[in-house]
Amino acid sequence: MAPPLTRIGLAGLAVMGQNLALNIADKGFPISVYNRTTSKVDETVERAKQEGNLPLYGFHDPEAFVNSIEKPRVIIMLVKAGAPVEQTTKTLSAYLEKGDCIIDGDNEWYENTERREKEVAELGILYLGMGVSGGEEGARRGPSMMPGGSFEAYKYIEDILLKVAAQVPDSGPCVTYIGNGGSGNFVKMIHNGIEYGDMQLIAEAYDVLKSVGKLTNEELQSAFTEWNKGELLSFLIEITADIFGIKDDKGDGYLVDKVLDKTGMKGTGKWTVQQAAELSVPAPTIEASLDARFLSGLMDERVEAAKVFKSGGFGDILTDQQVDKKQLIDDVRKALYAAKICSYAQGMNLIRAKSAEKGWDLALGELARIWKGGCIIRAIFLDRIKQAYDRNPNLANLLVDPEFAKEIIERQTAWRRVVSLSVNSGISLPGMSASLAYFDSYRRERLPANLVQAQRDYFGAHTYERVDIEGSYHTEWFKLAKQSRI
Repeated sequence: MAPPLTRIGLAGLAVMGQNLALNIADKGFPISVYNRTTSKVDETVERAKQEGNLPLYGFHDPEAFVNSIEKPRVIIMLVKAGAPVEQTTKTLSAYLEKGDCIIDGDNEWYENTERREKEVAELGILYLGMGVSGGEEGARRGPSMMPGGSFEAYKYIEDILLKVAAQVPDSGPCVTYIGNGGSGNFVKMIHNGIEYGDMQLIAEAYDVLKSVGKLTNEELQSAFTEWNKGELLSFLIEITADIFGIKDDKGDGYLVDKVLDKTGMKGTGKWTVQQAAELSVPAPTIEASLDARFLSGLMDERVEAAKVFKSGGFGDILTDQQVDKKQLIDDVRKALYAAKICSYAQGMNLIRAKSAEKGWDLALGELARIWKGGCIIRAIFLDRIKQAYDRNPNLANLLVDPEFAKEIIERQTAWRRVVSLSVNSGISLPGMSASLAYFDSYRRERLPANLVQAQRDYFGAHTYERVDIEGSYHTEWFKLAKQSRI
């Protein structure tokens, strides 16, 4: 006897796909699953049995899979961005009917989502691009989800998403309809860019405490555990504390010290930085985090460079300074929080600029709300961001929100101490330094850009504006300079 028609389908059963499918079934929604490699289907069906005989049904054939779902059919795809999404969309579309819906849940480039939405619309099929954050645990227990595209399609599955998403007390499910077109994928991309910045800033805090402060892994775990009870309470601080406590099961000491210092990436950080350039929105903290990953990849070159400079008297640490550990831990905590504000400010400004360009009308406070649970950047700090945008939806920058401004002023002395100590010790803090430069540039009424514009006018007749008289001006700098030399 054939199983009853299911409420929804999911294609693509790698780790995220399996866990999201099990989450949906766990919430009481019968689900059909399909994967091109059929062993993954059988594996998922077996997990569903083991995890409580969940209403999950596996299919090896795409046509049977599509036909097992009640109309209008809704299918979530969780396959790799790019060609695999194209192929899966094509395979499924062959069996879908007018009014059915495809949801792409991977980290896809937002313009690809907009193109596909138009292509399947010709077949009468609806399309959503939905960012999903939270990793494998989030997908199983409750992720943060960012659906964008067809609002009609969103309404088909709103009841499912509201139950499957992470649930935050006094805040609600971590999902909301983001907006039209590729807005869901774009917002997830910026979320990942902020995540790059966050992770880099935490790594720099670790470097200062370990390299300059000489903290042991036990002391590092204690410091991060303590930080996770206050303003820095977050998923990333929590897992960092955990990492410092894991012993190596293949040798002596701690596992973190055996991990190769070479960071991987999948592309969303690079896309974020490219968008910052396209939109002329400064995002130096996120850019610094991307550059740090590039530099980490130059392992062989770094090893040789270390030999060259060591022979010239440069050790790993330039000056072995005696520091007060307790004071350093407190200073680094303050510096990390202040720099984090800058990273989030840059990400939010990118979203706002793109929203204005595309007419998406995105609500920044609502985005902060759905990031409070389930996702990788979830943090108590996001409550403050939501409140800032609730107070002023047109806030130019988080830095000038009265509460955040007050917090930065209170922490900036410690922030400068940490950056100065690290510079003098030869420890690079690209993220914290870039954040501090961003803050110092943004808070200054006048910058040395007047000289740069004068140079541009000198060699390229690009003109300039004056501070005292309206209009556009060009000066024959070369002639005047030549005359002054006579």
